[in-house]
Amino acid sequence: KIFQATVSCIGGDGTIYIIPKSFEMALSRLMTEIQNTFRGLGLLIPYCWKKGEACVVRGSDTMWYRGKVVEVCNSTLQVQYVDRGYIESIPQCHLYPTTFYNDIPPFCIPCQLYKTLPIGSSWQQDAVGCLQELLTNEEVEIHVEKLPDNPWDKLSISLYFGGISLSSFMAHQRYCVAEDCQDVQKLGLFAGDTCVLPSYMSPPLPVPGDPFPVIVTHLVSPKEVYICVDPRENFTKQIATEGAASSDSESLDEALKWCNKIVESLPLLTNFEKEMPCLAEYVDGLWYRAKLLSVIQLVPVQILVQFVDYGTYLVAPTNRLRHIPYCLLKYPVQAVRVLLAGFKPASDDKNMKRIPYSPEWSLNALWAMVDCVEGKRLSASILTLSPEVTISLYGDDKNLVHLKLIEMGLAELDE
Repeated sequence: KIFQATVSCIGGDGTIYIIPKSFEMALSRLMTEIQNTFRGLGLLIPYCWKKGEACVVRGSDTMWYRGKVVEVCNSTLQVQYVDRGYIESIPQCHLYPTTFYNDIPPFCIPCQLYKTLPIGSSWQQDAVGCLQELLTNEEVEIHVEKLPDNPWDKLSISLYFGGISLSSFMAHQRYCVAEDCQDVQKLGLFAGDTCVLPSYMSPPLPVPGDPFPVIVTHLVSPKEVYICVDPRENFTKQIATEGAASSDSESLDEALKWCNKIVESLPLLTNFEKEMPCLAEYVDGLWYRAKLLSVIQLVPVQILVQFVDYGTYLVAPTNRLRHIPYCLLKYPVQAVRVLLAGFKPASDDKNMKRIPYSPEWSLNALWAMVDCVEGKRLSASILTLSPEVTISLYGDDKNLVHLKLIEMGLAELDE
């Protein structure tokens, strides 16, 4: 069985406690009932607590939770939050013995990684810390591999975050050995480790003539831009084909979020072939999908890369380029290079400041086009797919965006 779950806790022994997403509403109802039933402080009179005894515990957030005593000390008790998994030392005045809710099974499930052996036969402290930092309170995908003989024992699972196998990741970090070598080979490799140069998939495009909502993500010149389908609109589903639909429930944004979380563990790029997919660090400090274009400088090495989901370019040192996990290659690139139809540079544009790489256009024309498209709700209609993708681009007023440039004398109609 495959399902989505939230990791509520990583135990000190490496146990992974998960709450299935399908349990969340029932857990919320139970929590509401507990808050309405128990108010004020815990039990203030002397009481002889016993190991394994059920109770409710007042947490640091002043909420009441179901608990179980796991160890009796002098003035404090070791209590496990049965619906979260974690264990805390709690003063006796914050506990209340109860037999309420004992017929309701715990909402969190203790799990262990299937066919995964920790180095040293048990999870070491640094490995547990890595799991806690990576997974706590995060939503993940769970594949049930083996049910325990005893229903109170740990469930054997494969866990995936952003399409990456947790077993493969921890084995790559040398925290464990994954017995399923095929899984490690399949999901633990990074693009560029093999002899075959990997590549990104091209995005699905609408049928020519059909209007669709777009965002302009980058301008090369007033006539050459990069666009992507506006994610605020419900249009992506209409143009997705069966081949483009991913069986993985994680979105590209979710997968990138996870990759940013583990980016320090991803190896630096050492192969600098043209068109090589990679992860590159942008000026905002986040890492995005990119591809190599050329070596700009040898000492120190500077590489020109393009961010494939936006169209923008960056010259980056090698320490800002890392191998990209294969799971990020299954998503089509988001930005498409297109040419805008219907206009050309004005023959009488006297502005002396020109675009260096496209001198037929003035810088004033470029800034005017930026004003026409930046932050606007635009729509497009494809005219041709070959040899170049050519579109008509409309503003939020439904007029062609280049008409503004013509009015300003920065462009003219091109029949």
